[in-house]
Amino acid sequence: MGTFKSKILIYSLLLGSFPTILIGFFSYFIAAKDVEEKVNEGNMHLLNQTRMRVEQVLDSMQRTALQFENSSLLKSVMDSKLSGQDFIKVRELMKEMFNLQTQTILNQVYVVNLKHEWVVDLNSLIPLEGMNKTEFDRYLDTNDSIFWAAGSGEISQTANLETDHWNSPEQTATTLRLVHKIPLLSKNASPSGILILQITAKDIRSMLEPVNLRASQYILNEQGDAFLSPVQDREAYRTINGEVSARIQRSGVLQGAFHAESEGKKVSVLYAKSDYNGWTYVSVVSLDKVTDQTGNIALITAAACFGIIVTVLIASLFGSRRMYSPIRKLHEFATNVQPQKTDDNRKDEFEFIRESLTSLAVSRNQLDKQMKSQTAHLREFYVLKLFTEQMSGVDDQYASERYGFPTGWGSLGVLQLELDNLQQTRFQEQDRELLLFAVSNIVAETLPEEARFCPIVLNHSQVTLLTCKEESAESGLALFYETAQHIKARVQEYLGLECSIGISHPFKRLSDAKRAYKESSRALKLRFILGSNIIVRFADIENQSNAEKTVYTKLRLLEDQMMLAMEERQLEQVEQMFQRYLDELLCKDGFHQEHHLLLLQLASRTMGIAQEQGLSMQQVWNGEEELKHLFRLQTRTEIASWFHSSLFKPVIGILEDMADKQFVNITRRIVEIVQEQYDQDISLEYCAAVMNFNPAYISRVFKKEMGVSFSEYISEYRMNIAKSLLATTEMKVSEIGRKVSYTNISAFIRTFRRTFGLTPGQYREQLHSKEG
Repeated sequence: MGTFKSKILIYSLLLGSFPTILIGFFSYFIAAKDVEEKVNEGNMHLLNQTRMRVEQVLDSMQRTALQFENSSLLKSVMDSKLSGQDFIKVRELMKEMFNLQTQTILNQVYVVNLKHEWVVDLNSLIPLEGMNKTEFDRYLDTNDSIFWAAGSGEISQTANLETDHWNSPEQTATTLRLVHKIPLLSKNASPSGILILQITAKDIRSMLEPVNLRASQYILNEQGDAFLSPVQDREAYRTINGEVSARIQRSGVLQGAFHAESEGKKVSVLYAKSDYNGWTYVSVVSLDKVTDQTGNIALITAAACFGIIVTVLIASLFGSRRMYSPIRKLHEFATNVQPQKTDDNRKDEFEFIRESLTSLAVSRNQLDKQMKSQTAHLREFYVLKLFTEQMSGVDDQYASERYGFPTGWGSLGVLQLELDNLQQTRFQEQDRELLLFAVSNIVAETLPEEARFCPIVLNHSQVTLLTCKEESAESGLALFYETAQHIKARVQEYLGLECSIGISHPFKRLSDAKRAYKESSRALKLRFILGSNIIVRFADIENQSNAEKTVYTKLRLLEDQMMLAMEERQLEQVEQMFQRYLDELLCKDGFHQEHHLLLLQLASRTMGIAQEQGLSMQQVWNGEEELKHLFRLQTRTEIASWFHSSLFKPVIGILEDMADKQFVNITRRIVEIVQEQYDQDISLEYCAAVMNFNPAYISRVFKKEMGVSFSEYISEYRMNIAKSLLATTEMKVSEIGRKVSYTNISAFIRTFRRTFGLTPGQYREQLHSKEG
């Protein structure tokens, strides 16, 4: 992977991943905070429900105590000194006390008469001396007429303590008592009795158990002590209790929440102080339990972030690849510019491209210097490209300045020079190319540079692009013709050779150079009509299209006649037709610009006849040189001689040899068919179809080889078979007729009599008479 591509990929990943992760973290923390707030809100709601439930019980006890205190029964017994003989009153009192127990969750009820020194509980009548007077004294010392007090067991010294686990020696406050002084007097008056309603701390704690079992709830009294909690809980929550009391005193807010640490764990603390009795209800829940619901949120958030990051990664891969594509192409181009230079040091692609372009600029400067030293060859190459249409010629001004070509011309023209026959000169055919280069040098020395482009040799001819200051076509043609005469005279003077020159129509754009070159070539082909050592202008031959259409029709008809004579292997007739073909082809108004193509077409049709007979081109021509020689033919005599010696005579000779062999095979096969199927309805068309030949063709072949026609031969053969059957069998004449495929007995008898001079019956009688 490229360095810059890696940077794009990393940047795309960071651009997509960092906001995703950041948003994921924010989402998680916000969601976790919301969850914690919702949990705390729920826990606070549960804590308030617990508070109201406890206060409802306590309030119920207090109302029950007031009703009982104001009852007439209690007032009457408080003035009596009860003993064992007053069991009826005691029973009625205990009954009323039991009724109190049904209204509230009471563990025990005490009615204490300080004046007459007796105590009635739910179980018995007890003298005051048998009770824990210390506990009563503590209650009497309290200024309040109605108050709550915590205890560790029964007041009676003889009563059994509760047997639950809260009554261990280490624990206290196993009961909660509502103390009513009787009567409800002022704080300075001495009470005559005490009403005590007792509820176990266990019942209170059961009300504190939260429904969701996540939080731990307990109650602080006005002094901030968890008076109903076990010792280990009070020790564990001592710091928390102090913080709760401090927050309430400091802020005056009756409820709130904060985080704390208990036994090495983070906890969330909620508290609510009651206006009813000044108690503070506290809920402690572990933060792990509070935030355990955020685990799912964390997983969902992580999964969503992971999905987004994977999507960003895939998009980054495809995006970086697409963005890197043009840079990669430039880098590959730069690498190709400097293949010897590698980027093993992992340079940035742009740095490598910059170095490569710098190197390319240096190389171009060096190339410009080399091009200046090769200007002559480049000028020739540029002109060659113009004539072959590999150069558009649209940058005329640039080419003229770069290669030193003429500028400011009005029109252009093409001169194409070809050397005539070299057979009667001191030169040979293989010297033609060298002679054309010599002609180019003569043209370069004869014409000034501002009058021409660089002379070149192209396709066995010398070509020169001329310039003319005048824009009119007439002025250009006159100047070009005069220049052609001058060049022709110099070639004759220096080389002693005759040459022909074709002149194109004047044109103005370099992009038309190829068209002008073709025009000069077509003008030169008039040598086949006008002879050698001529100067021809394309303007003299361009208005001959109608005549050419007529000539082409005649040529096509002559071709067809020659092909028919070829099939019949008539060499003399083919030669005569070919001379007429050349008359039409090389006439003054003929196809002088296309004669080589038409001659090639004629040669192709001739070879097609040979190939239809199973011949290959190699059997007629010796390689491709013969075909190349066809395009070098320049005179009528050369054309006629080449077609006679290289095409017509060898093809007809081979066809005659093949025809002799083929005629014998065809005749033999027909005879075999007749001998095998004489008893069937066979015809010449049937034999032709079996042998895959034309019926007329095999009819001519059979008659030539056998001397008789097919119908005569099959009739004679069938009659000979019938004659043999008449002589060797006792078959009826009608049966013999059907045997030799005659369904009409009369026709059979007529044919037999025409062949042998007597009827089948007469022939059989003649045989019997000879035997007798």
